[in-house]
Amino acid sequence: MEEKTFTVVDENREEKEFEVVLTFKSEDFDKSYVIYKMPGDDSEEVFAAIFDEEAKDGGNLVQIESDEEWRMLEEVLESFMDEEE
Repeated sequence: MEEKTFTVVDENREEKEFEVVLTFKSEDFDKSYVIYKMPGDDSEEVFAAIFDEEAKDGGNLVQIESDEEWRMLEEVLESFMDEEE
């Protein structure tokens, strides 16, 4: 499987590279999400954000704030991980 990565410029203008675990669109929330991690990190720590899949440059990542979205993301990631095993 080909690894996909993206670069984030943080508030200190430092570039950080992340590895994409999963992207998907939720019909319930009408938003696209990315679940990602630090490259080479074998721990179970992952991050998630909302993104604009239409933006040519990938757009900005938007913080997820609702508990309902977090629960949905946890379910999606759990299902994805079960399929990977």
